[in-house]
Amino acid sequence: MAQTIRPATGSLFASDGRPHPLQDTLLAVTLVLGALAFVTAMFHHLHLISSWAGLVGILTGGYGMYVSRTTGERFGLIIGLGASAVGFFLGMAHGGLFGGVIT
Repeated sequence: MAQTIRPATGSLFASDGRPHPLQDTLLAVTLVLGALAFVTAMFHHLHLISSWAGLVGILTGGYGMYVSRTTGERFGLIIGLGASAVGFFLGMAHGGLFGGVIT
């Protein structure tokens, strides 16, 4: 049985052989915001960054899940969404979105 070779699309996550620029951009933004929110959540005084980055990461990841087309894209989005959620919730526990800014 001969195996077909898929053309290279330039995207690691586009397993269907077609380019997905919007989905790849949402995936990258969600992963970066998730990593930022997760790392900054480990420091109590950076709660503004972790909570806002987590919230925006959750929103972009949610929209990315809505428009995603391949399993690889969904896998990366779930990783970014999880990191964003952890960063968001720890940021909220440490002071919230406006903690110390608005009295």
